[in-house]
Amino acid sequence: MGRTILPVRRTRQSSKRYNKLKLRGLLNNEIPGASLISTTAVTAAPKRTTRSSAARDQQVACTSSLSVQLPTNQDHQQQITTNQNVNLYQVYSPYRFTRSQKLKVGKLLSDHQIETSSSRNSEKHHHAASEMQQAVVADIQLLPSNSSSTKMKRKHESAILENSSGGGKSSPEKKACKKSSPLAAVENSACSPERKPTTTCGGSLWSPPDPNSPPPLSAGLNDWLQQFLSWSAQEKVHSLENLISVCQPHEVKYVQEVIAPHFHRDFISLLPKELALYVLSFLEPRDLLVAAQTCKYWRVLAEDNLMWKEKCLEEGILEPHLSKAIKGSWKNRRNGIGNVVGGWKAAYLRHVRIEMNWLDGKDRISKILKGHDDHVITCLQFNGSRIVSGSDDNTLKVWSAVSGKCLRTLTGHTGGVWASQMRRNLIISGSTDRTLKIWNMDTGNCVHTLHGHTSTVRCLALHGNVVVSGSRDATLRAWNIDTGEFLHVYVGHMAAVRCVCYNGEKVVSGAYDYMVKVWNPTTQECLHTLQGHTNRVYSLQFDGKYVVSGSLDTSIRVWDVHTGQCLHTLMGHQSLTSGMELKDNILVSGNADSTVKVWDILTGECLKTLEGSNKHVSAVTCLQFYGKFVITSSDDGTVKLWDIRSGKVVRDLVTLESRGSGGVVWRIRASETKLVCAVGSRNGTEETKLLVLDFDPDSK
Repeated sequence: MGRTILPVRRTRQSSKRYNKLKLRGLLNNEIPGASLISTTAVTAAPKRTTRSSAARDQQVACTSSLSVQLPTNQDHQQQITTNQNVNLYQVYSPYRFTRSQKLKVGKLLSDHQIETSSSRNSEKHHHAASEMQQAVVADIQLLPSNSSSTKMKRKHESAILENSSGGGKSSPEKKACKKSSPLAAVENSACSPERKPTTTCGGSLWSPPDPNSPPPLSAGLNDWLQQFLSWSAQEKVHSLENLISVCQPHEVKYVQEVIAPHFHRDFISLLPKELALYVLSFLEPRDLLVAAQTCKYWRVLAEDNLMWKEKCLEEGILEPHLSKAIKGSWKNRRNGIGNVVGGWKAAYLRHVRIEMNWLDGKDRISKILKGHDDHVITCLQFNGSRIVSGSDDNTLKVWSAVSGKCLRTLTGHTGGVWASQMRRNLIISGSTDRTLKIWNMDTGNCVHTLHGHTSTVRCLALHGNVVVSGSRDATLRAWNIDTGEFLHVYVGHMAAVRCVCYNGEKVVSGAYDYMVKVWNPTTQECLHTLQGHTNRVYSLQFDGKYVVSGSLDTSIRVWDVHTGQCLHTLMGHQSLTSGMELKDNILVSGNADSTVKVWDILTGECLKTLEGSNKHVSAVTCLQFYGKFVITSSDDGTVKLWDIRSGKVVRDLVTLESRGSGGVVWRIRASETKLVCAVGSRNGTEETKLLVLDFDPDSK
């Protein structure tokens, strides 16, 4: 028999109290196996009926007609005590309970471990749990979101749930547990066919299988794998080849996608630092700069100072580059500026920028130094910061390569100056007045005047503090430039000495008597007389092992300085070889026939003839090596930059306005960042001057 409920006008507050009482009765059944039995019938006296009251009465009637018995610990079974199926949506109605009450019910259900007793009831339990989960989701969606009181309740309820789960900041494991709702635990427990629930920090939770995990191997496939493992390496490779050959394209693509990640490894980072640096040392500098952009660790390796030092030495860079700020820093001077990290890489990058300035084709004439009036500049010296020019006007001038100002004018010779050398702050000059003079560059004073020659001093060679002079009187003399003392005289040539070389161990001279002689500088003995030229010898190169001589007979000869034997005769020019430069085994020669040739002195082969549509059209007056390039000047009023490898003109560095009508470039001297050209004319069409081209990227 059911209880009779007296007719009561139920308000919102009374409904909440009724729900609380009903929930309290449910929560008191905490012992597993306790029953949640509601009233079997509800009868009401005649009363005024509204839509809301009718809906509530209908829900109460549906709810009170159900009886649910939870599983016990003894039989682990769940039984339905009514003849109807349980409708959890009606028991847990969103219109009957508040949100906090629903959360408490969910917590209660998660605290009890629910197990299924048989496989035939699993489908029914899964259906019930799914409906409960859907009901909770629907409840949360139906809750109002614009009420301040509701927001306060949510905050309070969230705090309760956090406290119940341990409170405070959650660990990653706890955060993972919070993502699993109590109802999901009920569903997973009900759906588990093996009745082995997985316990986590949130209660009875079951982790579903990974859908991406491969299915279990069949017995036949497992046997095949075991057999594959028992084969030799060659048999495995053969079987894989056959397997791939019978696969479909999409299957092969899948195999590729599986295998590819195994080869995407940063092997440089896996190697020890020493081996990684060894591997990177084989890269070109440009590739090292690209590798430095890969990641931070590669950048550290690619900026190794010792590795960049090796790259600099390969390019002929002998010192690290230090900025003005570093050079002027007292702290760096105290700690040793040579150990500044990154100095070698900075030196290489600066070298590249300088080279680009040489090649970019821009007009970089920065200074014009006017002097010597309309006389010919016969000799030119340049040490990077100062320029010394000698002229047939009997004077020498000292110029600042930075400011372009004339610092000193050295007067004292009574004849034209035809030869000069420079060491530190000393200048040695030879003149048609048959004397040598030694000057102090800083003060402009003549320190020593050296007498001995009986004719024009035509050439000079300086090594250390000893200078060797060659004269038209057919003799050579050695002098100490510090004391002005005369040391030795070398007699043997039959005509004017035109060129001389001295390396501290041997003196080599070429003369108008067609001879080249090798002398012992100490004993004054002539070690070898190199005969073979049929005309005057005008130019010499000597590297300590080989002597290269250029003559008016159009030939160039290569000699062994130790035996005096002629190794090669280089033929190809049509006139006087006016200038030569020797670097290792590569010789570059400039000729009065307007051609420039590149030779290998070890084989005697002509490697390149520097020519093209923009080649010189008149005699080559001077030339100089610059790394992979050669700079040449000519009577045609131009200075050209050549690429030795291609044999082509890169560009014209200087082009005089009076070219073709008398303008001449007499001499050139170059450093890494500057080029000095002595220009003028023989007919007055071009003013005598010095042009200074600056390629330094740091200069303003």
